Amino acid sequence: MDLSRQLKNAIATGNLLFGQRQANDACAKGEAKLVLVAANCPEEYTDALRASHPEVTMYRAAMVNRELGIACGKPFSVSTITVLDAGDSDLLALDSNME
Repeated sequence: MDLSRQLKNAIATGNLLFGQRQANDACAKGEAKLVLVAANCPEEYTDALRASHPEVTMYRAAMVNRELGIACGKPFSVSTITVLDAGDSDLLALDSNME
């Protein structure tokens, strides 16, 4: 799967949130369907999020936060992307790759 292409598709047709605080809030409200984290997102953060919300699928991307921001067309680094609605993309087909 071309993650960059799927992210652009989801941004255009779905509903994504960017950032760690937004991910925490969406998981707490039960709105998050998938949380994508950058390759260099801190382990403490991802471990805490997984521990408090085990029902949410988490996927670690191969891109670091700067590359993830560029892939999303954002002028800033993005360490966490929360998928509320994948739109026409196949993002929800991603399985958790975090142990």
